Amino acid sequence: MNYTKIDFDRELIERCQTNAPRYTSYPTADRFSLEFNQETQLKQLAKVFDNELSEPISLYIHIPFCNTLCLYCGCNKIITNNRALITTYLEYLAKEFALYAELFNGRKLPVVQLHFGGGSPSWLSIAEVHQIMQLVHRYFDLSFAAEIAMELDPRHVTDEFVEALYSEGFNRVSLGVQDLDYKVQKAVNRIQPLEETLRVLNKANELGFKSTSIDLIYGLPFQTIDGFASTIDTVINVLKPARIALFNYAHIPQLFMSQTRIREEDLPSSSDKLTILQESVERLARAGYKFIGMDHFAVPEDELSIALDNGSLQRNFQGYSTFADTHMLAFGVSSIGFVGNSYYQNVKDLDSYYRSLDNHQLPILRGILLNQDDLIRRYIIQQIMCQFKLNYPEIENRFMLEFKRYFVSELEELQRIEEIGLISISADGFTVSNKGRFLIRNVAMIFDKYLQKKRDLARYSKVI
Repeated sequence: MNYTKIDFDRELIERCQTNAPRYTSYPTADRFSLEFNQETQLKQLAKVFDNELSEPISLYIHIPFCNTLCLYCGCNKIITNNRALITTYLEYLAKEFALYAELFNGRKLPVVQLHFGGGSPSWLSIAEVHQIMQLVHRYFDLSFAAEIAMELDPRHVTDEFVEALYSEGFNRVSLGVQDLDYKVQKAVNRIQPLEETLRVLNKANELGFKSTSIDLIYGLPFQTIDGFASTIDTVINVLKPARIALFNYAHIPQLFMSQTRIREEDLPSSSDKLTILQESVERLARAGYKFIGMDHFAVPEDELSIALDNGSLQRNFQGYSTFADTHMLAFGVSSIGFVGNSYYQNVKDLDSYYRSLDNHQLPILRGILLNQDDLIRRYIIQQIMCQFKLNYPEIENRFMLEFKRYFVSELEELQRIEEIGLISISADGFTVSNKGRFLIRNVAMIFDKYLQKKRDLARYSKVI
């Protein structure tokens, strides 16, 4: 497949518009069960790590604190300027690390990926970042070549903070920008001058961070076609990040209270929103950015682009990655991890988090133990989302099944989407077309056994 070609079929996208999961996991997090508890998790941990030759793992640390509320945000966050709250949180984060260390009998598991998310982890002080990194080094064997990343809010990041991250071993940063238009920024309560973002990026590049990424959102209030085109051009020509994530704003005020302050009449029309996306991806393509998948773009020399070309691209809760197939331990409130054949999520509020750790228990709220069918479909969806193709004999050999007997109804649905141009079917599989890559969630959801009823789709965002 020619990954550099952009084939934005507007008519096809309008025809196939629907709600669908983002498939950062399968089954998706809304399928996790409260019946999944500490005992279930302990069995999975023992199954995976009860040997001397453990595979390298990933760590995710959730820092829920922000000092201001961005109205569009659907993340688990706590808005505060009370530094004492952060101090207490870090004390309990240390307890969670120590509890896992006990389970591993003091053995330091090798770590190849570490990600700080939020909230806004850059609301931490330099000393607090150092405190957390000391925990990581105390209880885990952090590889010299590990990918260590943090999500940054440029509005409160100093040059000294970026320098401290580099000294601690961080080599990737992702900056939230969303839009550079002042009217849009004001409407979502996130005033962020270009100069602030540029300063942070320049410092990261000067220090030698391996990769920088910018997050943008289309579909926000008061966005216009020309206005967002100007934002894209500035990102390309002035900010020049290695990666760009172009997210679709999901307006779901019934789920996210802060979004009730955004008036629907201020949002761009569906037609304008689609035009904004089309012009954005075409501008990025002309500038040399490679379309990785869904909403991710990268320069050709970036590791994501290389992984796309050589077939090693993966996907996890942080999006597209080169390390996603590792086990992931998650720390902090609401964080989600993957161990063995299970996903798990920590409790979502501070009181429950603190109470669990005071009782010397893992702060697990819910999770799911994948059965054989889940594992088969998880692998297939991962292949579709990351390789944009599926080889039936490979699935048959891996899982000892007859594809055409196991997936009778799915094959019928695949024939339907081939007729409209999303895929091309061969004797031993199918390949997603260039224009179908923008609708990759439509293809993947065919294999989602949990989406049996259309009413289930209302809980997910639009594919475009």
